[in-house]
Amino acid sequence: MKTNLCKLLSGGLAALLLVFSGAGNAVDLTVYTAVEAEDLKRYADTFNQDHPDINIKWVRDSTGIVTAKLLAEKDNPQADMIWGLAATSLLLMKSEGMLVPYKPKGLENLDPKFYDRDSVPSWVGMDAWVAAVCFNTVESAKHNLTAPKSWKDLIKPMYKGHLIMPNPNSSGTGFLDVSSWLQIFGEEDGWAYMDALHENIARYTHSGSKPCKLAAAGEIPIGISFAFRGARSKEAGAPIDIIIPSEGIGWDMEATAIVAGTDKLAATQTLVDWSISKKAMEMYNTAYAVIGYKGLAKPVKHFPPETLSKLIENDFEFAANNRKRILAEWQSRYDSKSDPK
Repeated sequence: MKTNLCKLLSGGLAALLLVFSGAGNAVDLTVYTAVEAEDLKRYADTFNQDHPDINIKWVRDSTGIVTAKLLAEKDNPQADMIWGLAATSLLLMKSEGMLVPYKPKGLENLDPKFYDRDSVPSWVGMDAWVAAVCFNTVESAKHNLTAPKSWKDLIKPMYKGHLIMPNPNSSGTGFLDVSSWLQIFGEEDGWAYMDALHENIARYTHSGSKPCKLAAAGEIPIGISFAFRGARSKEAGAPIDIIIPSEGIGWDMEATAIVAGTDKLAATQTLVDWSISKKAMEMYNTAYAVIGYKGLAKPVKHFPPETLSKLIENDFEFAANNRKRILAEWQSRYDSKSDPK
């Protein structure tokens, strides 16, 4: 199984490898991430203002792909660390003994929800991304679609063929949606909800941001995505509304961890320290309304005011411990509408 997975990843992984160089004698760190590609240079440049002696070599893809790649490489790790991957993925890797526990400087400044519960944490959180519905007002008017107010509204017949959402096997946003629906509605009713939603879905993408990007471009009236992408699209002039469903919204943290097996421990610890610093958190806050640093967050333009009040009491242990089962069940039920890989 592992051999086949490795072959699949080496042949089909659309990873983005970028190198941002600092000083001539700098240490090179291979950093796996699911951070949006457009932000990687800014992250590295801001870090290098304080630490020009460490070069970041990004390997970037969607959350599901990066998670699968790390698991496939468990016995022969290629990454030094992870900077910006779902906390639910890092919980899974912690259970597999793949992370190096480290208590970074400044940990006391973080909300306790934003780090591992062990006395020496295996991972620390950066920011949180939240589920949302991107609703193109122009395209929806052409099809006489009214704006949904709830998740259950999306199973109404009027929306048939006008919805897209991410595949949870590829996308952390997709998995966030699925695991949150199972928590909001309960296991049996959650799968019944997804059965009904599937009837209205036009296709499943392999990127969490793509449904909102496509809705912003007018290619589909409604994309189930995340609020950060909706805010950026709206700022760019797209005719979309960002809708926070009334039942509540799933969320996950982008988090950082050191990969067991790295021979560059001092440099990885330096980056983990910096990743939770005030300067780093202010950088995250330019795009994310929820950050780990207590009392630092400022409002982000176009985020609906009810966003924070609608965050569900997310059970990260449930999501991590049941990830394999949930993804297998989803695959067997709905994968027929997924985009080709």
